[in-house]
Amino acid sequence: MRQICETLGFNKSSFYYQPKSDPSQDVLRAEIQRLAARYPTYGYRRIRALLLRQGYTVGYKRVARLMKEENLSISVKRFCGQTTRSSEVARFPWVNRLESVEVCRPDQVWVGDITYVRLKGRFVYVALLMDVFTRMIRGWHLSQHLTQALTLNPLEAALHQNGSPEIHHSDQGVQYLSSAYISILTHHGIEISLAHRGRPWENGYAERLIRTLKEEEVHLNDYQSITEARERIQQFLTQVYNQKRPHSALGYLTPVEFEQQNLS
Repeated sequence: MRQICETLGFNKSSFYYQPKSDPSQDVLRAEIQRLAARYPTYGYRRIRALLLRQGYTVGYKRVARLMKEENLSISVKRFCGQTTRSSEVARFPWVNRLESVEVCRPDQVWVGDITYVRLKGRFVYVALLMDVFTRMIRGWHLSQHLTQALTLNPLEAALHQNGSPEIHHSDQGVQYLSSAYISILTHHGIEISLAHRGRPWENGYAERLIRTLKEEEVHLNDYQSITEARERIQQFLTQVYNQKRPHSALGYLTPVEFEQQNLS
């Protein structure tokens, strides 16, 4: 058997692996309850993806039916608040490059945005940078203030750790259009792309990332201090979002898995 596996290029352990096909109703129900408790905002598609990763053979309809029977479909409360303030400058030499670009490789486009986190009667702010192709978080920073350091720190860290993207896309917030920020992008030869004012959907990749962060981490917790908020958000972004969360746009691979697949 070892010689056959070597000839065919199979891993021996993979040959002997037996999927958990056709699990019983009780077993599957219990596992869905466990996963839904751990990931309370996941829908049936993502729960099914997690089940498949564990070796279960199960269809969408069955998972959706069991989740409905267990009342595991929940609505998530969302909050609204202002983060970036648009620059008052009327015209810029940059346009929305994403309207004419096909994203097809890692570090072709990074998108950036800012969101707020409610913390005991006040707000703290989180700036994020994400690679569009792999959905990997390239940089992030949490601060008590909407200062220039909020966006400069994650940009400088991401450039140091990952190299330069071809395009940087953001909204027209003053933090992204400051002379210091623009100077760094220009120095690294990065093309600048801007969403139009009043069109948040033009920065949709970053908006979706922020929605995920809010629904799957921030809104589920009551941070008691800025230190706790920073630690929990760091864990979610680096350990859960990048490494464990299957992404529908990536064929239900995690960003780490998808990046490794496209770099090999």
